[in-house]
Amino acid sequence: MRSANVHRKTNETEIDITLELDGSGAHDIATGVGFFDHMLDQLSRHSLIDLSVRAAGDLHIDDHHTVEDTGIALGQALRQALGDMAGIRRYASVTLPMDETLTRAAIDISGRPFLVWRVEFTRDRIGTFDVELVREFFQALAQHAGIGLHVETFYGANSHHIAESCFKAVARALRAAIEEDPRGAGTVPSTKGRLGG
Repeated sequence: MRSANVHRKTNETEIDITLELDGSGAHDIATGVGFFDHMLDQLSRHSLIDLSVRAAGDLHIDDHHTVEDTGIALGQALRQALGDMAGIRRYASVTLPMDETLTRAAIDISGRPFLVWRVEFTRDRIGTFDVELVREFFQALAQHAGIGLHVETFYGANSHHIAESCFKAVARALRAAIEEDPRGAGTVPSTKGRLGG
């Protein structure tokens, strides 16, 4: 089974993540940051990755450490669950509409982390949530999962829709990229014979 458990504890946060790549999108999320919980729900539901997240952080300061460290732990869990990445499709790209917003996410599960972020929000906050943290989350996720991730919003007016379209597009691309390729016969999808450098 392609699954993982990660426990991460620092002086700023304590995070427990359990995931199952070949799931149904079942999720149980509690980070203490309401909007972020909603986005992680979307990530799980649309990737079909079963996901449990428990995070306790220094929210009396702000949401930054909780959001970033959750991205770190989730990235570590993804990398652990993918193992040697044999048999996966590796690449995927999804262009996703959400009302007036259109966002594209492209993924390369290569073992080499990189984030290209071309997303602009129309305001600084969604409720009390700082929109800068959306990029921080995906940066941490890409870095620690070892994936090349490109996210671009072509247009949009509502910041909630922009953020949600990013999470949903990444989820759909991730779902396709981690799928086992029946023609790949369990081989690593690289001429090097390995992924990760």
